[in-house]
Amino acid sequence: MGFLHGQRALIIGVASNRSIAWGIAAAMRREGAELAFTYQNDKLRPRVEEAAETFGAAFVAPLDVAEDREIEALAARVAATWPEGLDCLVHSVAYAPREALQGGFLDGLDREAFRIAHEVSAYSLVALCKTLRASLASRRGSVLTLSYLGAERALAHYNVMGPAKASLESCVRYLALELGAQGIRVNAISAGPIKTLAAAGIAGFRKMLSHVERHAPLRRSVSIEDVGNAAAFLASPLAAGITGETIYVDAGYHIIGMTGLDES
Repeated sequence: MGFLHGQRALIIGVASNRSIAWGIAAAMRREGAELAFTYQNDKLRPRVEEAAETFGAAFVAPLDVAEDREIEALAARVAATWPEGLDCLVHSVAYAPREALQGGFLDGLDREAFRIAHEVSAYSLVALCKTLRASLASRRGSVLTLSYLGAERALAHYNVMGPAKASLESCVRYLALELGAQGIRVNAISAGPIKTLAAAGIAGFRKMLSHVERHAPLRRSVSIEDVGNAAAFLASPLAAGITGETIYVDAGYHIIGMTGLDES
């Protein structure tokens, strides 16, 4: 019997079987959780339905996190399927217009791109927590989101996603403070670079991945399985005393200062 036996988890953000959300789903299902998924649009629906079939999902529902009415419809679906409440919400959602991720930080950035990046990548977590709060509170559930090192350090090519992820991590802390009295925990995982569909939009990603593999203390990159295992732990009673934290799953790369000094 796994340490998530009897729990119900809603996973938002599966894009393919290589996505971090897929790794989280696999780990949570392995540990006994019952899962449900959402899909953003018809293009992604078959991939999410594949996840649902693979993991025996309770339901699959549409969700565009930029639309409040769809968030409200999702909450109604959760309440109808799991009237006793929700144990875990997994938020693996991030987006910025492609032009804002090309060139330097200012090259493709404008007011609208900045707004979109923050609305989809950060505010969506707040909106989901607000709407699903009663369901999470009834089970003293937990919330988990995905961040990246660019939230706290300026990284070439990450551009507007850096400020958006910084906003997300700040929201984690404020949500943890706000929801803690209801027994709801809120945490983030800052994962190292992984080959996902989202990563394909970041210029120079292969070089970034190679750099991490050479210089991280563990001398490797991380996998969706590494992140999934950490996520399952954070959602479980084993992490009952942890909230408001950003946990790094990056082979230790975030502790490094100067790199490459021993190279010729």
